[in-house]
Amino acid sequence: MLIIRGILGGIFQLAIIGSMLIVPAGLASGEWGWSRGWQFVVCYGFVMLAVIIAMAVFAPNSLEARLKPPASHKQPFKDKIATFFVLFAIALYFVFIPLDVFLWQVFGAPSQVISVLGVILCATGYAFITWAIFTNSFAIPIVEDQSDQGQILIDTGPYAFVRHPMYLGILPFLAGASLWLQSWASLLLLGIVILTLIGRIRIEERTLLDTLDGYPEFCERRPYRLLPFVW
Repeated sequence: MLIIRGILGGIFQLAIIGSMLIVPAGLASGEWGWSRGWQFVVCYGFVMLAVIIAMAVFAPNSLEARLKPPASHKQPFKDKIATFFVLFAIALYFVFIPLDVFLWQVFGAPSQVISVLGVILCATGYAFITWAIFTNSFAIPIVEDQSDQGQILIDTGPYAFVRHPMYLGILPFLAGASLWLQSWASLLLLGIVILTLIGRIRIEERTLLDTLDGYPEFCERRPYRLLPFVW
């Protein structure tokens, strides 16, 4: 059943993200009750669960797409490498946050007001990611030719702003998480995440230009790939 598969997938993702925050925090501080870390994990879990249920009801094809295996025989080898680096950069980002909070404190901790703004920024980024997934039922986790599945060009919703809105949403989500969890220094790692996303986007667009009807014209209408007015 789709909704059960979605929930199980969400729990697996939550367990990974939670372990990348709570385990380093516990090892660094000797305590496992990091309130902000658990707050983030619980809030993220509830929101993700709500999104999965809503997607199963209103956009089942989009949820099905996100549950596709993380590898395929049709996936270009370069994308396998690029995907690894993207995931590694994001994992490094999350692990760095508790280490900075409990060990290094490179730039000190953001104020309470900044942390609240981080919550809002994080939620905005996640909402943008969710909007992109709802809009595009072909947004699978990997790059591959989906022409045999009837893939069509999507240029509405968040795709009216940039060509890769899901990747755009990742940036405020991560930045907001840094401020929410009180680590200024982890924001520096956004540069690494952006570089890996740029590499993934270049590979993805080569496939889309070759396989998706209308994509060259879409690129002309939407000149920005990731950051509006920048690139």
